[in-house]
Amino acid sequence: MHAMLNIAVRAARVAGNIIAQGFEHRDDLMTESKSENDYVTRVDKEAEQAIINKIRQSYPDHSFIGEEGGVIDGDEDFKWIIDPLDGTTNFVRGVPHFAVSIALMHKGRLDQGVVFDPIRNELFTASRGASAQLNGYRIRCSNAKELRGSLLATAFPFKNKEQELAESLQLFSKVYPQCGDIRRGGSAALDMAYVAAGRLDGYWEKGLKPWDMAAGALLIQEAGGLVTDFNGGHEPMKTGSLVCGSTKLVPALLKTFKQ
Repeated sequence: MHAMLNIAVRAARVAGNIIAQGFEHRDDLMTESKSENDYVTRVDKEAEQAIINKIRQSYPDHSFIGEEGGVIDGDEDFKWIIDPLDGTTNFVRGVPHFAVSIALMHKGRLDQGVVFDPIRNELFTASRGASAQLNGYRIRCSNAKELRGSLLATAFPFKNKEQELAESLQLFSKVYPQCGDIRRGGSAALDMAYVAAGRLDGYWEKGLKPWDMAAGALLIQEAGGLVTDFNGGHEPMKTGSLVCGSTKLVPALLKTFKQ
């Protein structure tokens, strides 16, 4: 295992322990609303700080961008992108579908990625050019070649619902009649990890932040899949729109969206 990936794994497990303990004692979460339908708990904040502290023990000069703490300046060649608890609403309500997401960008390229599900103890990891793994075993995206029969996932907007819902429903209505079925899990990072593991054939969502998709994007790429934005471009972290899945399914999705 790459040295920096090893540190990321250790950090994810430390955060996972905090999250698992908080999940058992949800009456003491100190939940706050960042905006309508968007929540943060003391567990989010504690987990993010624990991740940063663990990484800084080995790499004190690196820079960070986290969902809760924002930007921490440092060496821009090494930037850690952190979502300490992706799926906070699920976590607060007792739905066991959430994850820790940690990615490292080296000189602007995704280099290491970890998505950790502390409830199922599933650790998804990837290093650039060295495949993706689940609990130490190599994983691959599915070989789905078309929408027919495929199992997909997406998300509906929970912010600005009135402005964005119509477009989301339009996209859904184009895809749903052609595929096998569609899920809406509530954790982009974990759903993307499921795409990398072949559990889902594809995933799409708009309005994402870099910390939502960074680790998952590397997992999918290293598992032989394709990650694009809604225009077929290869910088979804800049546009905030994401379409990912098997190499033949993604073009089929993009074509369907444009119909």
